Amino acid sequence: MEERSTVNGKEYVLIALLGHGKGGYSYLAEREGKRSVLKQIHHEPCDYYSFGDKIEAERRDYERLLAAGIRIPAMLDLDEQAERIVKEYIDGPTVMELLRAGKNVELYVPQVREMAAAARAAGLNIDYFPTNFVVCGGLLWYVDYECNAYMDEWSFENWGIRYWSHTPELEACLKQQET
Repeated sequence: MEERSTVNGKEYVLIALLGHGKGGYSYLAEREGKRSVLKQIHHEPCDYYSFGDKIEAERRDYERLLAAGIRIPAMLDLDEQAERIVKEYIDGPTVMELLRAGKNVELYVPQVREMAAAARAAGLNIDYFPTNFVVCGGLLWYVDYECNAYMDEWSFENWGIRYWSHTPELEACLKQQET
């Protein structure tokens, strides 16, 4: 890949695209021998979600998740002008990668339920989709900073759990991603 990106005057080498979501592109990046995640905000349309100021939302959501006690990677830098964020890199597979490989992720469900309880106590929902969770050293990390006001219909038990095992919803999602 060997592209470069600058965040507040610091140059990062982009190693690989990690993912593309509603709000941006996340890259595995390196600077001075240390790996991190560099997220570039994008402004592509999204049929099912409306955004305000995305970079400010990232900052606000990060603070809300920290206050709620959700295990998240540290925000290392934020460049408002370039709309870029640098996060701590959590090395490990996503829950989605484990599911694709046919692995049982039941071992991590109690941890996501703990996160869901902490989020709810703070009046929040997080995005429970399995691509947003990384397993590292037996611990589950929520690697997205997105959170919204709590609504029961978007809780883990009413929405997220549908994607944490080989359900029809997950199978349809995997099939769609293959095409």
